[in-house]
Amino acid sequence: MIYTDNRSCMMSDNITFNRYTAIDHLSHFSGLGIAMLYLVAAGATLWEVIARYVFHAPTQWAFEVVMVLCAATWMLSSGYITLKNRHIGITVIHGMVSERARWWLDLFALCTGIVALFLLLSDASIRAYTALSHVERTGSAFNSPMPMLLKLLLALGGFLYLAQLIVNLYRHVRSTFAQRSTQLLGLLVAFYFINGVLAFISGPDSWFVHLSELTSQLANSLDPRQWIDIRSYGLGSVSLIMVLVLVALMMTGMPLGIVTLVVSVLMAVAFFGPRGLYLVSSNAAGLLDHYTLVAIPFFVLMASILEKAGIAEDLFDAMSVFAGNLRGGVAVQTVVVAVILAAMSGVMGGEIVMLGLVALPQMLRLGYDRKMTIGLICAAGALATLIPPSIIMIVYGLSAEVGIGDLFMAGAIPGIMLAIFYALYILIRAHLNPSLAPTAAEVEAQTGQSRQLSRHRLHAVLLSIALIGCVMGSIYAGIASITEAAAIGAVGAMVVAAVRHQFHWPLLQITLVGTMATVGTIIWLVLGAVSFVGIFNLVGGAEFMRSLFMNLGLPPLGIILVMMLILVVLGTFMEWIAIVLITVPVFAPVVTSLAPELGLTPDEAKIWFGILFVLNIQIYFLSPPFGPACFWLKSVAPKDVSLQEIFVSVLPFIGLQAIGLVLVLLIPDIALWLPHWLSS
Repeated sequence: MIYTDNRSCMMSDNITFNRYTAIDHLSHFSGLGIAMLYLVAAGATLWEVIARYVFHAPTQWAFEVVMVLCAATWMLSSGYITLKNRHIGITVIHGMVSERARWWLDLFALCTGIVALFLLLSDASIRAYTALSHVERTGSAFNSPMPMLLKLLLALGGFLYLAQLIVNLYRHVRSTFAQRSTQLLGLLVAFYFINGVLAFISGPDSWFVHLSELTSQLANSLDPRQWIDIRSYGLGSVSLIMVLVLVALMMTGMPLGIVTLVVSVLMAVAFFGPRGLYLVSSNAAGLLDHYTLVAIPFFVLMASILEKAGIAEDLFDAMSVFAGNLRGGVAVQTVVVAVILAAMSGVMGGEIVMLGLVALPQMLRLGYDRKMTIGLICAAGALATLIPPSIIMIVYGLSAEVGIGDLFMAGAIPGIMLAIFYALYILIRAHLNPSLAPTAAEVEAQTGQSRQLSRHRLHAVLLSIALIGCVMGSIYAGIASITEAAAIGAVGAMVVAAVRHQFHWPLLQITLVGTMATVGTIIWLVLGAVSFVGIFNLVGGAEFMRSLFMNLGLPPLGIILVMMLILVVLGTFMEWIAIVLITVPVFAPVVTSLAPELGLTPDEAKIWFGILFVLNIQIYFLSPPFGPACFWLKSVAPKDVSLQEIFVSVLPFIGLQAIGLVLVLLIPDIALWLPHWLSS
């Protein structure tokens, strides 16, 4: 099973406020404070759209200001998510071993994280000081110092992350000697970086500079190339070593961002010596000016506001009113609501939790078959992986270097196709066995109750559907970019919440902080993965993997099937974001090279493969024994619903997903027709 938090030893989520250290207070309050920057960024992005279309005067400052605001939130969230144990880790082994072994695994994870971040910052801090001294600017019309600020934010976020890890290590160890050693470690780390700042300020002849040179000489003396020549090994051996180390560290349960970062650092130093750290820090800094990433927090914020405002329950009640006497109508309406919720959120976990809280108890109370109901909730909730705006598609698009708008368009029809499969499956089963699904009239006669919507709730439902249409329509029509449409969605969600009389400061604060923690977790994982992929490609690993696939002697579809099989295997023990960031940079170039044989252009091939990839991830979300969707539903299901019952219930829907995957594999136009039609 995969968790994103709840590790008892390593984290301080259960630390009471009066036991906070100064670093804990800094992490806590900086996290709460920077979360508000998303609101400012959304407002600035919305103003850019208004200025462009209403006043015909596009801004020169919005893009760069929004990038800096979001980068500040991503980087400075590191302390908060480390304090609250929000980092993503694979805890299959971690949860199976004894408490003592778990303590040692957590100790190893903390020490590894400290070493990895220290090495990253030893170079990133120098780049930040250099950028500050030169006041690096964008060279755009606005000519802001954005490059300088992004490098400074990377360093500041890394410092906060490192400081919080050292505090967590101090709490983790128990003996007085170990705690004193941790305090000494913290002082030495602080002295090292403070000396670096003073060396930068004081000039070339100060003793701070000489001290920095001494530490550089010490680092050079530890150059691993003196003892081992890793370049003498073949690309196959190096690739195998990197993958084995990566998987081994993942299985310890440490945060995935730290895993990929430490492997990047080790390989960079092994191949290029201490100067190789520049490659890691430059890859990490380069991630921060990906404007498309800004869409993620805006979409998450939109979904969070609509969820907290009760729009999901309103949607379900509204569909109940229109269900009529269709046998199985409540189940079909659940699929429709799931599609609408998917278009609101893009985050599968939240949708399954919402459906589990709202739809599952209602359907069970109305006498629907338990297994059919449970399986439908899991499968319908997983539609958020395909129905745009899908967060998985955004991360895939960045990794494969393909247009995210095209991916959104390509995912719409396969997602609706699966929804139709689920609805038809329910209707056919209900027709063959009417006892599985009563009609709305039978339910009303049985319970003596009918559902009604107040005027403001009905208005909120209609506005939320209109909001989705505006957001996705503006993307498909080319009116707004992905990020601009996401900002419109976030601000529009606030309007919908206000119409429902649920927009107030506590709701806004909770949603902003939740967005900050969720997106900060993703960004720090992506940061480590981007560094890993950059080093892996630089040493020739990706080229080796491409040649390995091409030399299998299989036809193009055979190679695609091998990739799908690899994804299935990885899905048994990895988080989806780790799978995306590790496999896509290797798979996408292979698929591109196969495009002529598949009768597709290179971009079409990457888009088509992206939909196959997401369909495969969707199957993994439901598949026992580690299907996350099953565990998410179990967390909110009634106590009498067992995990084994959930596993059995999802099997027919996994079969429907597999049919959808095969259809898209054999008929690429299912995914490519809508992008072609809209572009023409």
